[in-house]
Amino acid sequence: MSVPTTVITVLTRLRSRLRSRVPLVLAVVLLTLAPTAPALAATPPAMPSPTTAGEETGASRSPKPRGAEVVAVTRVADRQVDLSVRSAALGGRTVQVRLLTPDGWNPGDHRRHWPTLWLLHGCCGDYTSWTAMTDVAETDSLRDVLVVMPEAGWNGWYSDWWNHGRGGDPAWETFHTVELRRLLERDWGAGRDRVVAGLSMGGQGALLYTARHPGMFKAAAAYSGSAHPLLNDESIDRLMGFFAGQGDDPLRVWGDPVAQRRVWQAHDPFHLARRLKSTPVYLSCGDGTTGPLDPPGRASALEADFNRQNHALAAELKRVGAKHVTTHFYGPGTHAWPYWERELHASLPMLLGALRAP
Repeated sequence: MSVPTTVITVLTRLRSRLRSRVPLVLAVVLLTLAPTAPALAATPPAMPSPTTAGEETGASRSPKPRGAEVVAVTRVADRQVDLSVRSAALGGRTVQVRLLTPDGWNPGDHRRHWPTLWLLHGCCGDYTSWTAMTDVAETDSLRDVLVVMPEAGWNGWYSDWWNHGRGGDPAWETFHTVELRRLLERDWGAGRDRVVAGLSMGGQGALLYTARHPGMFKAAAAYSGSAHPLLNDESIDRLMGFFAGQGDDPLRVWGDPVAQRRVWQAHDPFHLARRLKSTPVYLSCGDGTTGPLDPPGRASALEADFNRQNHALAAELKRVGAKHVTTHFYGPGTHAWPYWERELHASLPMLLGALRAP
């Protein structure tokens, strides 16, 4: 396949502008976001499961599963269960979903369904990030809520990838909003009252899913999220740098930011602001300078960029008449877990209130 002139132009510009910046950005984000390794589980819990852990390898031979199916269940800690889910949207691959279960949860009881909080991880993290890096598992206010923490790829961006117009694997948005949602509601006690929160890449995902799937989530919170990737050339270049992580072709995700601008706009929360105007939204971000939860001298150009993006989105939400926007632009603070844990707690009253609202 020949490479379009626009692609050559973009890649040439990226090579010159990002040669020194991208490795540094990715290294900083890796150090910041990488979670500790999850505890391996002992025995699968006594709950319905299509197969046992020992059968997973054999089951994965099926090249084209229909929809998604759970092929293994692993209890990793008190109230923490990992589902191994094989997904058609992900080309038949098996990925992990961690559940933090409420008191009294019994997926075999199909008469009871639980309100659900989805927690989305950031770039360079995974489905274990929230339990590894925060106190979410010890948060008392979540003991009557099913918390869903799905894998979204090291660099998946909560999107069905463009793949040069071919679509297909990976289709993270389809996996989460269609396959996984239906699976959880059918077999694992999830109800239809849902809210969503995420950090960084996951903050963008929380806003995207809420805007692109009206009615799926009753509220959304984004902590240091990529809220307006088309803000300026710096923001575009930084995101393209992430897209190029792990040796990926950066044009696979959303395409060329010029030639495929409509695709980019369709994944930019700023350009979807009207679809968020009737939903409670919580936006928070630091300004990238050393904050009270940082070691001395630490700074973050990434957080400074996302801070500008969040201010732009907040202004656009106000312009289109959104009435339920809460912002916490707290000034000094970098792109780091202590702030996201704090912001999760700060936003829980809004999120849980939306879950319980009639």
